[in-house]
Amino acid sequence: MAGRLGGKVAVITGGASGIGLGTVELFVAEGAQVVAADLQDEKGAMLEKRFPGKVRYAHCDVTAEADIVAALALAKSEFGGLDILFNNAGAGGMPGSVEAMTAEGWDRTFALLVRGPALGMHHALPLMRERGGGSIINTASIAGLQAGWGPLAYSTAKCAVIHMSRCAAAELSPQKIRVNAICPGLIATSIFGDALGLPRAVADQMAARVAENAAAAQPIPKPGLPEDIARAALYLASDDSAFVTGTHIVVDGGITIGGRHAWDAAAGSPFAAIMGITPEDVARMAAGPQAG
Repeated sequence: MAGRLGGKVAVITGGASGIGLGTVELFVAEGAQVVAADLQDEKGAMLEKRFPGKVRYAHCDVTAEADIVAALALAKSEFGGLDILFNNAGAGGMPGSVEAMTAEGWDRTFALLVRGPALGMHHALPLMRERGGGSIINTASIAGLQAGWGPLAYSTAKCAVIHMSRCAAAELSPQKIRVNAICPGLIATSIFGDALGLPRAVADQMAARVAENAAAAQPIPKPGLPEDIARAALYLASDDSAFVTGTHIVVDGGITIGGRHAWDAAAGSPFAAIMGITPEDVARMAAGPQAG
């Protein structure tokens, strides 16, 4: 039986590991043919062997426009066109604060996280026109919604991705091209180690640590996994979201709902803490004068 993406062709950047890999696997299972674009050639070759005739790998640095063009062209030459673009490639970008930032680090971060997806949309447009429309999905982050979830440059870039998706959706809607963003929360991938400047092998090991500890940090007590984001991408890529464009979907286990006190009764009231009232004081006052 054809899946939800039967007959569709997708390009997924960052498709050899993490969220990208989880999405490649799910899209193939749902009937799509996929170009996985990444810098990890060995992993890309393994993907082609796992999914013969379903996945092609393209070596792609999304800060290089020619690589983006080549990856999209491969979708047409191998599979006949392009219906879905998932601009997912990314990294932690320049670490550090306003004081520690450099112009070079800022520019590298924006070239990867903002210019790359923008060029992906630009070069996907004529291919999607040929197919009568399509779906573009951009990976943003909860760091683009609230302070404190990432370094300055990364957070600012991800905020730009959210608004860029909204603006592109408005422009491309007459051409039946939908554009949306996904804002992942604490997902067990190597990006956290990467943001700390760790080598790739060590950063990959950090994913397991995130999986072990993230469940306790959010209302939904499970670790965020690449397949959680892949399922959101599947929804946005498929006809199930035919009436959805120009928005962002937050997939974060509820971590941005509010402070811990909003969902963990043991955390206590922030108002009581501000006034210097202990939980014992609260219990005594609630019991009434007779408790004194």
